Amino acid sequence: MLVILLSASSVLAQGKGHDAKARPPQQMTQQDRQRLRDDMRDAYRDRGRDRERPERGKPMTREERDKLRQDIQNANKDLRR
Repeated sequence: MLVILLSASSVLAQGKGHDAKARPPQQMTQQDRQRLRDDMRDAYRDRGRDRERPERGKPMTREERDKLRQDIQNANKDLRR
């Protein structure tokens, strides 16, 4: 008797899962579709903003440029050694 009850409970449990899969999917409402479009547009817009170059600061003075050029040349010489 116990075996019959246990096997019957497993069959019933499996049947519930099957019924849930057989239900047709719910359609999105017009508002949900529009909200999804807006969210995706905003996400792509924000992603593009992250890729932009940072704003440039004030231009370098002639001395700063010369110092930077000299530092780069010295670093290149060190790499060749």
